[in-house]
Amino acid sequence: MSLIKISLLSLCLISAQAARFDIVNQCAYTVWPAATPSGGGRQLDRGQSWPLDVPAGTSIGRIWGRTGCNFDGSGRGSCQTGDCGGALSCSLSGKSPLTLTEFTLNGFNNQDSIDLSVIDGFNIPMQLSSTSNACNKVLNCRDSNCPDAYHHPNDVKTNTCPGGTNYRVVFCP
Repeated sequence: MSLIKISLLSLCLISAQAARFDIVNQCAYTVWPAATPSGGGRQLDRGQSWPLDVPAGTSIGRIWGRTGCNFDGSGRGSCQTGDCGGALSCSLSGKSPLTLTEFTLNGFNNQDSIDLSVIDGFNIPMQLSSTSNACNKVLNCRDSNCPDAYHHPNDVKTNTCPGGTNYRVVFCP
């Protein structure tokens, strides 16, 4: 009986893995990526990356890039696009316009749901791709007409990957 319990526990641990989002700035300018609900925000100069571990079971997660930011030593300031209440470390979503990566991890049937959105406007070209679990999704948004992104709430642009998949978000791919 204990072997069955151990097997079930192992299966639960395998199916509820965190995901890593490697966020990369390839823009010719500084981008200030932000993430909610648990990621915060930071400065990324051209060529820099930010590995962000997101817990399994996260729903309504968002990653976006902010531009034209200026913060003081205490993390207070503002951004021209994507500002989140004047905070460096975001706890709420950004202000339009902003190109969004949206995700739910280990949701229905232990699937991750991922998408790009320009419902709130477009501010930075973005690419979202899966990097593990034999999931080969690549979503691109190079301008406000991007075919891979939601343009209005009734679009059907959500993609799925197995739970525990890792991802890469590239600004200016």
